[in-house]
Amino acid sequence: MGHLFIPGPVDVDPEIAAEQTRAMLPHRSAQFEEIFRRAGENAQKIFLTKYRVFISASSGTGFHEAAVRNLVEKDVLCCVNGAFAERWKQVAESNGKQADVLSADWKEPITPERVKDALSQKKYEAILVVHNETSTGLVNPVKQIAEVVRATSPDTLICVDAVSSLGGDKIEMDAWGLDMVLTSAQKALALPPGISLAAVSDRAMAKAETVANRGWYFDLVRMEKHRLKDSTPATPAIGLVYALDKQLERMLAEGLEARFARHAAMAELTQNWATSRGLELYAPEGYRSQTVTTIDNKLGIEVSKLNAFLSERGMRIANGYGQLKNITFRIGHMGELGLSDMEELLAAMDDYLTQNK
Repeated sequence: MGHLFIPGPVDVDPEIAAEQTRAMLPHRSAQFEEIFRRAGENAQKIFLTKYRVFISASSGTGFHEAAVRNLVEKDVLCCVNGAFAERWKQVAESNGKQADVLSADWKEPITPERVKDALSQKKYEAILVVHNETSTGLVNPVKQIAEVVRATSPDTLICVDAVSSLGGDKIEMDAWGLDMVLTSAQKALALPPGISLAAVSDRAMAKAETVANRGWYFDLVRMEKHRLKDSTPATPAIGLVYALDKQLERMLAEGLEARFARHAAMAELTQNWATSRGLELYAPEGYRSQTVTTIDNKLGIEVSKLNAFLSERGMRIANGYGQLKNITFRIGHMGELGLSDMEELLAAMDDYLTQNK
C-alpha cells in the first residue's frame, strides 16, 4: 500500500475510513449526541484544555473567519511569515477589520521581541499567529509570543492556527494562555477533509458576546448554545464525526507524548536525509516543523518528474506552495506514518536522484 507524504490530506487508516460508512443517525437524536459529546471531550485532551472544543463542518479556514468575526470589532494584529498567515490576514481584511501586519521574512520566525514592540505601540483586540506554517515548514515560538502578549497587553486575545501541527506537535492551550486554537482534520489528526476543530477560552467567549455582526454559520455564541446540548446549529458532518470519535480514541490510546515523539523522529530522519544529500532546509534551525519539512530545491529537481517516479511506487510528495512553488518542495510526515514509511520514501528519492544526476 502506498502513502501520501504531503502536508495534507494524509492517509486515513482503513478502520477510521470505515467509520464513515456506518448508518446515519438523526443529528438531534440521543444516540448521535452521545457520540458528539464524547468526541468533544476527547478533543479537549488533544488540545490540552479545560475549555470547550467546537466541531465544524468546514476546513480550518472556516475558523480563521470565526476568529476575526467573533473576537474583533476593529483592530487585529496579523503575524505574517508564510502563505497561510497571509491568508488569515486576508480573511480579516475581507471581514472589514483593521488588520495591521507584523511581517517577517518567510525564512524567519515571528519573534516575541517584535510582538512586544508592536503591542507597545497600539492596543489590539486580538493577535493572529500561525504555529506551524505549512508553506515553509517553520514553527513560530507561540509559547514565548503568548508570554509577551500576556505581559504587554493582557486584554489582547491570542488566536493560534495549529492546522498542520495539532496532534503531531505539543501545543498546551491552557498552560500557554491561548484563547483560540484551531485545526483541520486532514493533517496530523489523520482524518478525511471536511471538519475542523477549535478550542476557545472563556474570556474569548465573553468577548464574542459583545461583538456585533458575528455572522451566522461561525457565530461562536450560537455554536456554544448548541454545544451545551451536545449539538450543532446546522447539520453536522455525521460520518466524519463518527470517524473523529474513533480516531481520537486511537490517538489517546497511542499516548500524546508517544505520538509527538514519533513525529519528531520522522522529522529528524527527513531533515538529516536532506542535509546529507546537499539540500538545504528552508526553515532555520530551532524553528523546524515536526510535521512537514520544506526543502530548498537547490538541485533544481523537477518535482513533477520526481512525483511521476514516486507514483509508480505508490508515493507522493508536495511541490512548494504559492510563491515557493518549484523553489522548494515539501515532505509531509504526519498522521499515521512511521519511520519505516519515511525510510521507504527516502530510499525511493535516493533512487531518483541517482538516476537523474
